[in-house]
Amino acid sequence: MTKILTVTDQASTQLKKIIETAPSNTIGVVVGIDKSGCSGYSYKLEFAKKNEVENLECVQKNNVKIFIEPKATMFLLGSEMDYSTDKLSSRFVFKNPNEKSTCGCGESFSI
Repeated sequence: MTKILTVTDQASTQLKKIIETAPSNTIGVVVGIDKSGCSGYSYKLEFAKKNEVENLECVQKNNVKIFIEPKATMFLLGSEMDYSTDKLSSRFVFKNPNEKSTCGCGESFSI
């Protein structure tokens, strides 16, 4: 069976830094999908709070918990979450085999 989401070491390291400075009741992050952007969908990351993640799928990498919203599962199946840094920016990047196209700015995608 294909994993919903794999997480690179670079992504888990960055997530750990972010979670360390998050509100005290944060136990990880939630990955979801929103209808937005010029191509249709965009990825979203939010802080995960213990009382809000009871029935969510969870992926762990290097002791970092990444929860997945149920409605995002079919969009993320087989994806990889990475963290990229270059001269101009740093951001989380999703390598998603389900994407059919992305917009020019890379912020949204279509399935």
